[in-house]
Amino acid sequence: MTGWDIKPQGVQGQLKVVGVHAGELEKALNALMKDFGEAARWAGTAVPGTSASTPLHGPVAPGQAPLSRAASGPVAAALGEYVTARQAQLKSMSERIQAAVLGAATATNEYVEGDLDTAKQAQNAAKSVRLDVLKDLRGAK
Repeated sequence: MTGWDIKPQGVQGQLKVVGVHAGELEKALNALMKDFGEAARWAGTAVPGTSASTPLHGPVAPGQAPLSRAASGPVAAALGEYVTARQAQLKSMSERIQAAVLGAATATNEYVEGDLDTAKQAQNAAKSVRLDVLKDLRGAK
């Protein structure tokens, strides 16, 4: 640990850059999910005309149209499966970014305050993507 030579202003500058890129990634992923939904909705079905909706059973308020749900076709089903299969990867990517940012910020703050043990804990928690530990370390101060 005594070999650390951190320049807090440099870390702060890099965290800002990462924050901008993380924000851009979030916007891109949100747009992608919206586009998947649109593509699934517009892909159509193999069912012609009025049969393209599935009536749902249950009580309907007086004066309201009966409940129904648009049928989905094979393209919509495939897109849904693709998104479902990628959810774990997307969550992992998000958690790794969050751990890297929180870990760098926490370790740097602890380094500046002279608490090298906590700085090392933050570094290790970031490496192992332990968001719970990082949040506890930040909350302990």
